[in-house]
Amino acid sequence: MVKADAVFVNGKIWTGDPARPWAHALSVAFGRVAALGDDALQLPAAQTVDLSGRTVVPGFYDAHHHLALRGQRLAALDLGFHAAPSRERLLEVIAGHARILPEDSWVRGGGFDQNKIGGFPTREEFDTAAGGRPVWITHVSEHMAVASTSAMHRVGVTDLANPPTMTGGLIEVGEDGLATGLFLENAKKWFDSRLKPYPVSDIITSLETGSRIALTEGITSVADPGIGATNGIGMGPADLHAYQRAREQQRLHVRVTAMPYLTATHGIEHFEPGSDGWGLDLGLRSGFGDEHLSIGAVKVLSDGSLIGRSAALTCDYHDHADDGMLLFDPEELGATLSSLHRSGWQLAVHAIGDRAVEHAVEHLRRAQQSHPRRVLPRHRIEHCGMASDESVRRIAELGIIPVPQGRFLTELGDGFIDVLGTERADRLVYRMKSFLDAGVELPGSSDTPVVEAHPMKGIHDMVNRRTADGQPIGLHEGVTVEQAFRAYTYGSAYASHQEHIKGRLMPGLLADMAVLGANPFAAKPAELGDIAVRATVLGGEVVFGAESLG
Repeated sequence: MVKADAVFVNGKIWTGDPARPWAHALSVAFGRVAALGDDALQLPAAQTVDLSGRTVVPGFYDAHHHLALRGQRLAALDLGFHAAPSRERLLEVIAGHARILPEDSWVRGGGFDQNKIGGFPTREEFDTAAGGRPVWITHVSEHMAVASTSAMHRVGVTDLANPPTMTGGLIEVGEDGLATGLFLENAKKWFDSRLKPYPVSDIITSLETGSRIALTEGITSVADPGIGATNGIGMGPADLHAYQRAREQQRLHVRVTAMPYLTATHGIEHFEPGSDGWGLDLGLRSGFGDEHLSIGAVKVLSDGSLIGRSAALTCDYHDHADDGMLLFDPEELGATLSSLHRSGWQLAVHAIGDRAVEHAVEHLRRAQQSHPRRVLPRHRIEHCGMASDESVRRIAELGIIPVPQGRFLTELGDGFIDVLGTERADRLVYRMKSFLDAGVELPGSSDTPVVEAHPMKGIHDMVNRRTADGQPIGLHEGVTVEQAFRAYTYGSAYASHQEHIKGRLMPGLLADMAVLGANPFAAKPAELGDIAVRATVLGGEVVFGAESLG
């Protein structure tokens, strides 16, 4: 007789399977669900875990989670709103941190939002606060940053009256004709590239830090978008190597779908007789790997951020006579995406403004029309921050997966209303129910460290849709509790072509689970964000919170 590795008993187990949504017991063999309910109790087991009536759900899968960047941010100077709620306090924190550093050391940190602290700090303010040390502080969106004068000099910006110019980016110049220290979009990426690549040992440490924190939130899988780029959000060209090393050293504690950034791909000569290929070395592409570490979609930024007023809109911002920016020439980007699609890649286009979303949909439509596949590629639009009714319809028709972030609505929502106006924000921003009604499979994600990663916070916001100040933002786009849980489990697995191994608790699928402190399906909607994760189970092994289980 087969012997189970473990059996979990006396629980309220939400399986995510519509045919059998609940079970009271679950057995595990070889890291996968062996049986449910009374059948699970029939197998002898090496270990019995008493759930004591707690609610269990499939392990959360964050479909847009910058794991290494999160770990790096946790180790850096925290300048988020709670730590630095004003511009003056931000400068005080920088000054205090700089005093304990050697004179030549960099001051690195991030998380500020100019909309909340009264404007952008300047390089002169950083010069004074840090005593002349090089300072590089990133915006909460990671789409912009501010540098001190010495930091600018170190990366080659020595003529402050004539800073470099670049397509899809800007080094801001003030009224005095000199650079203010603000770097936007591609200019920020250009600056980042001067600081990279980071040592592999540092990346591994960041992965370990980020993945340990993820376990405390019930997260068992993440998709990390943008690895391998020196001019973007990746750590450097050895990112995938660092992931492999972290796994070998047992320092990668969650399952990862690594999404290479566009610039990590390249043309591959003689990829296939009679055609040109496009991908990573050796022709590696989406789908390569195993249940612990795999290659996912290729990521590309097509526009900026809403609160930074750099997302590409179809008309001007409510409070600013500008309609944002596209970071690539549309035809050039379309041709590149088509080449990647033809070579078998899944595509993930960052598009936040409604103009960028329209362009992304058209790029993906042309790629699929020119090179049809037998299996739907499930191309993705990361964020899909503003979508018209027509974009919703076309996304559903083409089988595209939008990847919105519920937590944005609370942490960034007041800023969305400021830059778009109440009517436009209410009608277009981070639509969810409309996608579900159109037949789209919706994933759940956070975009951490831009906002808090805890899935219960994200689920709360998908259901309640209110800003930090309590303003409603598209209440008609709110989803049910069950729909939000499906998004953060099955929906995210589906978005990465992995629903056959994870996202539900069914015999044969991975035994990844989150044990909750209360039953969210019986809770009041306003209480969802306060529900704690008591334990996390990966492949049938309790990897967090074992002391809370019998």
